[in-house]
Amino acid sequence: MIKNLVVDELIPDRVVIVGAGGFLGSAILNHMKGKGIPVLGLIPETVDLLDDGASAKLSGILRPDDTLFMISAIAPCKDNRMLIQNIKMMACVCTAIEKTMPAHIVYISSDAVYADDTKPLTEDSCAEPSSLHGAMHLTREIMLKGSCKAPLAILRPTLIYGATDTHNGYGPNQFRRLAADGKDIVLFGEGEEQRDHVIIDDVAEIARLVVVHKSQGVLNVATGNVTTFREVAEIVAGYFDPRPAIKTIPRKDPMPHGGYRPFDISSCRKAFPEFRYTSLEEGLKKTHKIMMEVIKNG
Repeated sequence: MIKNLVVDELIPDRVVIVGAGGFLGSAILNHMKGKGIPVLGLIPETVDLLDDGASAKLSGILRPDDTLFMISAIAPCKDNRMLIQNIKMMACVCTAIEKTMPAHIVYISSDAVYADDTKPLTEDSCAEPSSLHGAMHLTREIMLKGSCKAPLAILRPTLIYGATDTHNGYGPNQFRRLAADGKDIVLFGEGEEQRDHVIIDDVAEIARLVVVHKSQGVLNVATGNVTTFREVAEIVAGYFDPRPAIKTIPRKDPMPHGGYRPFDISSCRKAFPEFRYTSLEEGLKKTHKIMMEVIKNG
């Protein structure tokens, strides 16, 4: 459960984002800048968390009045090697903050930390991941909790989509690219899985709200609505002329999360009552418009 330590919005002296070059990190950095928040973005060329001496370098950059965002990760985590690398990266950050403790720390985790459940997930749901990716994030959460003496906020977003996504994950991002390339949209099974999809813009705004209210605790970042992948594909296909075909292929593995991953977003509504998530239809339309403008401008 998230708790705001500052009632009225208060802009911090500086926000330092570790992992500012990725899809999520760059979106949060640009959103913060657009809202007048001083931001320092760190990328591997600035501080490579896997390098020897990186913790000392990061500690030398941090100031006690900073808000630190830890976003950097090798994701999705698919094997033991990637798991070890991600743990090493967090160990570097933990060592740095033990030397120079920022005023506020925010970690971007994942809803993959939760056990599967047919009931809507809350921040108090069982954290028992069934994947290496979820195990990686949960381990990094625990590492931060052990090293952090400042207020710590942990954000657990569900499936994120947006025009500049680089992962091309199954769902809105992949479907949109396939259609734009004149290819068929391909669904596993009948695309009957029901999942929550959140636009990157909303994740960035939640991040800003957590910063200006100096929030502490855990918050799921999800819209509270589930949609089948078939429905997502139909919406995306409708934006193109000619309309791409939607085809299916047999499943080789069971549906992730049993095909159902709902969220109870009461905690978000309580913490940020003025905030409203973008509907999937509106978000997909906005994303499509941005993508077509990028294609048009080369």
